[in-house]
Amino acid sequence: MRKVVVQMMLSLDGCFEGPDRDLSWHRVDEELHAHFNAHLATMSAFLEGRVTYELMEAVWPTADQDPDTPPTMREFAGIWRATPKLVFSRTLLDVGPNATLRSEVDPDEIRALQQQPGGDMTLGGVDLAETFRRLDLVDEYRLYVAPVVVGRGRRLFEPGTEPLDLDLVETRQFGNGVVLLRYAVRRPPSPGGPPPTAP
Repeated sequence: MRKVVVQMMLSLDGCFEGPDRDLSWHRVDEELHAHFNAHLATMSAFLEGRVTYELMEAVWPTADQDPDTPPTMREFAGIWRATPKLVFSRTLLDVGPNATLRSEVDPDEIRALQQQPGGDMTLGGVDLAETFRRLDLVDEYRLYVAPVVVGRGRRLFEPGTEPLDLDLVETRQFGNGVVLLRYAVRRPPSPGGPPPTAP
């Protein structure tokens, strides 16, 4: 079964971006980028909202053509091109190579994808993540907490979010102070089935 994985960098106070979509506080060095590449190369699909997709598509298709681009960034450019993308938008009319456009999230389609063999699917975009969370389609959160307090900005879990039970399944500290907190979404066991286990 393929999992839907929300992967996001957060500040210590829970923001994924600062005022005016500021991401300058993100701590991504060569070690962390190499870690991202190793993980994302195993994905069977990238699930993207419009804003995230347009930001990524503006950079990564040709990022490895610049000889001054660091090796980890050149490597990710190849990962981005090779990985199928499912883009959710009501305003886009078309998308780039190796991408499929959907106007809305169909829970039955996503559950069917989850039942297929292969690598997990990573989800990008906080609005899309909220939609998937509300529809109970998220299986795991990979949260990279930067040693920064932004003070104000958009949060992954806004006030009013319904309670969510999680199991901590992995932690890792990187040399730049970023800490990975990996959580599996806790679900009740199916009737007559074995209790759920952490991945």
